[in-house]
Amino acid sequence: MAASDPEQVDVLICGSGSAGLCAAVWLSRFGINYKIIERRDGPLKIGQADGVQTRTVEIFDSFGLAEDLLRESYHVLELAFWSPPADDKSGGIRRGHYAADKETEISHQPHVILNQARLNELLIGDLQKSSAVPPPIEYGCEVKAVRVDESKVNDAAANAVEVDVITKDGVAKTYKAKYALGCDGAHSTVRRSLGYKMVGDSSDAVWGVMDIYVKTDFPDIRKKAVINAATGNILVIPREGDSMVRFYIELPSGTKVSDVTLEGLHDRARQIFSPYKMDFVETAWWSAYAIGQRLADFFHKDHRVFLTGDACHTHSPKAGQGMNVSLQDGHNIGWKLGMILRGLAKPSLVETYLIERERTANELIDFDRHFTKLFNSKYRQEHGISADEFAEQFVKAGRYTAGQAIQYDKSPIISFGEGTKDQEMASKVPVGRRFPSAQVVRFCDAKAVQLVKGLPATGAWYLVVFGGDILDEESGKKLEKVSSILADTAKRYTPANSYPDGVIDRVLVLASDRRKVEQDQIPDFFTPATGKWGLKCLTKTYVDDESYNSGHGHAYKEYGVDPKRGALVIVRPDQYVAKVASLEEVIENPTSVSEFFDGFLIPQV
Repeated sequence: MAASDPEQVDVLICGSGSAGLCAAVWLSRFGINYKIIERRDGPLKIGQADGVQTRTVEIFDSFGLAEDLLRESYHVLELAFWSPPADDKSGGIRRGHYAADKETEISHQPHVILNQARLNELLIGDLQKSSAVPPPIEYGCEVKAVRVDESKVNDAAANAVEVDVITKDGVAKTYKAKYALGCDGAHSTVRRSLGYKMVGDSSDAVWGVMDIYVKTDFPDIRKKAVINAATGNILVIPREGDSMVRFYIELPSGTKVSDVTLEGLHDRARQIFSPYKMDFVETAWWSAYAIGQRLADFFHKDHRVFLTGDACHTHSPKAGQGMNVSLQDGHNIGWKLGMILRGLAKPSLVETYLIERERTANELIDFDRHFTKLFNSKYRQEHGISADEFAEQFVKAGRYTAGQAIQYDKSPIISFGEGTKDQEMASKVPVGRRFPSAQVVRFCDAKAVQLVKGLPATGAWYLVVFGGDILDEESGKKLEKVSSILADTAKRYTPANSYPDGVIDRVLVLASDRRKVEQDQIPDFFTPATGKWGLKCLTKTYVDDESYNSGHGHAYKEYGVDPKRGALVIVRPDQYVAKVASLEEVIENPTSVSEFFDGFLIPQV
């Protein structure tokens, strides 16, 4: 191919950060022709982000990538709050109290710390496993211009996007794609090329950040600690590896970023930690930044080019949101493009990216404004916020900082039903939020597992049926009727050459004494012949029962489901809850589930 000939791809991803790589993992699993172009000359070596939310850990686990992440990372379990003692005017700091970093009910996964470069490496490793050739990432390639041919945007098969680049060899090149993703950071060339602007403001608050190795007698150096001293604030974040630690340091009012020095940061930290000693042995990395919150005025161009991550929202780093929210932007858009380009979903499905992630970005900015004010000494003094009140608000923000507060609005893929009747069927499974997990026992082998393990990120939708006690005659008959209806529904959207569980998968959760249930009592819908050899799959049925070694998960109680009535929960490929319904509704209105899927899926038969 001559250098001047455009290269054709289905999706061009501009930027190999968290958002771009996460989107690529989805596209790779759907078998989509994609390409990543990256301005840097190679993979990220030292990442500035390090906090990994519980929601991000859940995403990695759904991809089958959590094992290395959890083994290598620092697990944040406890918060220590330090402030000047109220009865001592001599200065210095004293520990006020400890608090759990994460409440148990927020997630079954932990909050951890791991360098962004390593997270990216895990995602790239997955791309390598999914491909017979190295993942299609072109380094040293800089975007110069992005254009959308508006005459082609309504033709789903057309390559409506053109992107001009300069390669590392200085060669001008053009890509043509059906879709392009701007994942190229706060100084996004894609955004600027489209003529979009970042709107917002920056405060006069300046903070420094250091990754350091330190000799100290401060007792909580290996715990996440918030220090509010008379001389300023520090947030302590231990890093992976048991030795390095990160300090976020509030700098005096009026400080200019350009005036900040490493020596100044060291001195400032010593003042705040007084009377404890700080001997900085080595500084691995440091920087300074002015706090600001900004949003792009537009997140897309003709539903063909989409901005993600820092390209469309920027904020302070202390709440650990940046890398996580960016990755979740890519996670959201990736599976949607995959379904569209596989011919499984209507092109309009991609519009839900904007419905969901623009709201998330706006909420992030609002949260960040409030959160950063809490860290500002002057603000706390002016509003009379005591050390105890600060600690209380910090802990209350835990669900948001864990990434578990995202609530998606009604859309073609989020159905709240009529009134509260449907939601009452599974009262602790909020529609529009991520599907929570509870321990169950897998029927085929008696293994105690988290139920979300049965909903991996394959690209399929999940019909999670809480069938009650199958040994009860009435419940058993109800489950047979529901299974027959759902089997017809799943078949309607499954191509002839796909596995029966490839588009709409199924999970059965029983409330029976599993030792009295026989395999032939399980409806065939939940044991499809699938996979390379067409074997009957026995791993889709679970029981809310006592396990041999892990106790009882009480899953029906955790999900708010009445075993006598049961429930149907429709879960999206990204593990967000799309719809809750009663089993009676499915029986009384057999087309109700297919009517929901007809809103965005393309019938195949």
